[in-house]
Amino acid sequence: MSEAWQKVKRFKIHEVWPLLPAAVYLVGFLVIVGAYLVGLSLSFEKNGVTVFPTLRTVAAVVSNTEFRHALLDTALFVIVGTPLELAVGLFLALVLYQQFRFRNFVRSLFLVPLAVPALVTATLLFILFDYPGGHVNFLLTGKYAFFPAILHAPVNWRGSEVFALGISMIGKVWRDMPISMLILLSGLNAIDPELFDAARTMGAGLRTRIWRVVLPLMIPSMSAVILLRSIEMWKEFIFPFILAGKYPLLGTLIESMYNDWGNSNGASAVAAILVLCIVVTTLLFLSIMEFLRRKLVRT
Repeated sequence: MSEAWQKVKRFKIHEVWPLLPAAVYLVGFLVIVGAYLVGLSLSFEKNGVTVFPTLRTVAAVVSNTEFRHALLDTALFVIVGTPLELAVGLFLALVLYQQFRFRNFVRSLFLVPLAVPALVTATLLFILFDYPGGHVNFLLTGKYAFFPAILHAPVNWRGSEVFALGISMIGKVWRDMPISMLILLSGLNAIDPELFDAARTMGAGLRTRIWRVVLPLMIPSMSAVILLRSIEMWKEFIFPFILAGKYPLLGTLIESMYNDWGNSNGASAVAAILVLCIVVTTLLFLSIMEFLRRKLVRT
């Protein structure tokens, strides 16, 4: 109790008051949007009369087949895409951690995807895999002289749900990979190099050093990547909207319900469920990372 009181006494309001406007803005905006979202989600219009509060809107959304399909696809998008972006970011961070010639140039090269707007990246992928005249179809059907024909007819790549959502995920991972790479590279740079030297002196190989030294100390950085990227995966809109319009995720379903169906209450209910999914998976991913940390430290 005395230690807590000492912390209170050491607290100086003038050191944090410059942050007060930003805090008020963020918290106030969150409260207003959250209240409005919950209000619309718990409202139901019938014969021009608005009923509040009621769960009829949420029940109607949950019973909708298209919503269930979008929820499943979005969950798979997150479950596959988040570890994939973590793995790619960790690999590139390990590459840049090494000392080699043109290291700064390679680092700049890896940052290029972040400089390209997501809409531009999605549009380029749309052009590449367009049907029937996309560049990939031209290449595989032998329209370019430097490449032999592999297919007899063009393929409607985006007509396949698996491929359409898969290429959306690949585009998302490529576009956001530099963020994960930079976070993980910062975590690597924070590790004392003497630990690697000590492990090498004791005869530990590269695999052992990564498993016993790097990964346990990288858990905080990896947790930050998983937290940020899983949220981005859940609410992704641009790539599935451009590349997989026929196969909606929750983000694109909200847009369809609001603009195409004119159902603002249903769109708000889907958005509220999306927020709940983000909270649940964030807690789940962090629990998994904490379990891995304890497991790696013990071994």
